[in-house]
Amino acid sequence: MNIKILAVGSLKEKYWKEASEEYSRRIGRYCGLQIREIKESPLRANPSPADEEAVREAEGRMILDVLKPSDYVITLEIKGEALSSEQMASRLKDLGIQGKSSLVFIIGGSLGLWDQVSRRADFRLSFSAMTFPHQMMRIILLEQIYRSFKIIRNEPYHK
Repeated sequence: MNIKILAVGSLKEKYWKEASEEYSRRIGRYCGLQIREIKESPLRANPSPADEEAVREAEGRMILDVLKPSDYVITLEIKGEALSSEQMASRLKDLGIQGKSSLVFIIGGSLGLWDQVSRRADFRLSFSAMTFPHQMMRIILLEQIYRSFKIIRNEPYHK
């Protein structure tokens, strides 16, 4: 299985980069992992709703340009479906059994995802009804992917 994370924005602080590198190293024992950063579109001060939509669209187009028709796409969205760690592990295992070899997780920018990106999703995942900074969300996602593989293989770590 190959997992790609498309994330709008980059990790700037050293501690986020180190956490990302550590979880990426751990996950690499179980599957192929690629993290691709999508450039944030500039937003002027005091933006109008149209300005905000233009940013979502620009970032969304960059995301959609990267996706392949065969990718199984999972977007991270507040209004998505919440899963326990065990349910996420089960979903990843089931996707592998179904032959879904290319999974793409998408983390939107500060304004969220463009509607067309959300519509392209095969599954919309919610980690919480709360909003998190995209840097933190990337680390939370990486940790949960790692935890899922540990659960799937019945290896210690989960509890």
